[in-house]
Amino acid sequence: MAALLQHVRTGLRSARDYNTLDFWPLRQSLKAYDRRCFNGDLRAGFNVALLAFPQGMAYALIAGLPIQYGIYGSAIAAIVAPVFAKSHLITLGPTNATSVMLLSAFASLGIFGADKLSMVPLLIFMVGLFIVVGAYFKVANLVQYISRSVITGYITAAALLIITNQIPKSLGLEINGKGATFYESVILMSQAIHSVHWPTVLVSLATAGLFFVLNKKFKSLPNVAISLLAISALTEFVIESLHLKLIGSESGIQFLPGINAADWSFQAPDFSLGDVHTLASPALAIALLCILEGISIGKSLAARTGARLDANQAMFSIGMANIACAFFSGMPASGSLTRSSLNVNSGGSTVLASYISGMLVFVGAFILGPFTQFVPQCTLAVLVIAIGISLIDRHAIRIVNLTTKSDAVVFGATFMSGLFMPLDSAIYIGVGTSIVLFLKKVARPEMVEYAFKDDGQLAEMDKFEQRAIPQISIVHVEGELFFGAADLFRDQMRRICEEPNLKIVVLKMRNAHHLDATGAMALEELLLYMGEKRRYLILSEVKADMVRVLKNSGLFDEIEERNIFTDEPSNPTLSTAKALKRAQEHLGTTTVDVSIYVDPVLDKTKQGERP
Repeated sequence: MAALLQHVRTGLRSARDYNTLDFWPLRQSLKAYDRRCFNGDLRAGFNVALLAFPQGMAYALIAGLPIQYGIYGSAIAAIVAPVFAKSHLITLGPTNATSVMLLSAFASLGIFGADKLSMVPLLIFMVGLFIVVGAYFKVANLVQYISRSVITGYITAAALLIITNQIPKSLGLEINGKGATFYESVILMSQAIHSVHWPTVLVSLATAGLFFVLNKKFKSLPNVAISLLAISALTEFVIESLHLKLIGSESGIQFLPGINAADWSFQAPDFSLGDVHTLASPALAIALLCILEGISIGKSLAARTGARLDANQAMFSIGMANIACAFFSGMPASGSLTRSSLNVNSGGSTVLASYISGMLVFVGAFILGPFTQFVPQCTLAVLVIAIGISLIDRHAIRIVNLTTKSDAVVFGATFMSGLFMPLDSAIYIGVGTSIVLFLKKVARPEMVEYAFKDDGQLAEMDKFEQRAIPQISIVHVEGELFFGAADLFRDQMRRICEEPNLKIVVLKMRNAHHLDATGAMALEELLLYMGEKRRYLILSEVKADMVRVLKNSGLFDEIEERNIFTDEPSNPTLSTAKALKRAQEHLGTTTVDVSIYVDPVLDKTKQGERP
């Protein structure tokens, strides 16, 4: 017995420690580190770096930032996150979702150019701060209440915005400004379609063809990096061999700027109350997206590998990585599905795999940065379009549209708002629609009256049928009694109490949950109404948490203790039997007709019982 108690104490202590935020978990990762771990981490870090470098450039292009922001962000996030993470399952850096959200946020605010670059550090800092505060208050598990229909609708709309923003670069169109939404981008693109640059189109087609072949035949290779290198070399060779002087000319093929990592330095955000107010809403939306993306990826890989994920600790590492990116010209960082999966599949076993990949990207910024000037802008745009197309998950779209009408409505609301409105607004609209439909679903206390017939069978009572003698009605309260259901519950009960021959109502509360202040006030109003109608209220099967709410609200004394019968788990019918006895005492008779009310929506198959 002593050993068992000790085991239980150890388990409880472990669970408590697991849920406690650790501000320096790296020391635990280093304690058992050995050569075998290093070999796996080195291999994984190298593979992830090969993917992260070109992806960083692509995500910066999506966000409308200089390409070095994506590379610096990939390096900083991957280096800082392991210091605060317990799990190696989430590899951080810029992602499609956060990048397009950043683009949409600034475009909707009408902020471009130098003003945008000056405000990016503050935005990222606020994103990180929101996430860290959320981790401290352990809100990571709340993400499970965000419907997958919202995420699917947002990602689909974001994918279309990514594609429409990159098509002009792939066609060499001359467009003035950037569209904040898919609709605006399509309008701008259609107005400039006459300015197609055919040499750019040829390079784009070559890139698309090569990437398609590589992705079909050699999926395990770093095809983004290979395509960038091959098309860049080919383009440079063709231009030189044909003596085409197109670089830098107004009608020529546009190339990316070279990166001088020597200029990379510490850059503190410019804190301004006006800017904080302006950026608060998009920062909160990006923070929510980072949490949703990172935690869902971590949980998915944890389920696949059999590992355990501390969601709040992972959230803390995401927040700290974003704060670091704010001071070193980075981008919003979240969990990347492709890099996280590659890290696990390549043998990464500790958080140091992420650190190694970050250091390799950091070194690559200095060594390879100057060579980015040979990469055609249209080539990177085509690869970004390919990434955007891959985000459109037809299987997920089919599921959310065919499973339930509520899911279809949530998806439609999120997706359509994402096409015509900034993406941060689409997130809020989707979440709001999801919550409203959920509340509507759980707040339907419809009640149908059942009575015992002459043959002893329980059957639905005709709503026009009158009671012949004074009667006790037992009402089965099924489901939620929170603010969303309180008024409907009260109104249904008032209709029941209008029956002229009804004298006493017994509420069976065993399956009633989450009585709050609004529900308590509705119950009090019902009590007053029943008093006016000379009806008598008795509660049975009342659980301890509801007794506590009744006492705190003062309803316990109003209903009177003699009319409240607590639940008896060992004998489920005893409490209601006592309530019936109390009802008979109040009526002064033992000859009564008893009817039963149940909620057919929440319990269609329940047949009821005769106490």
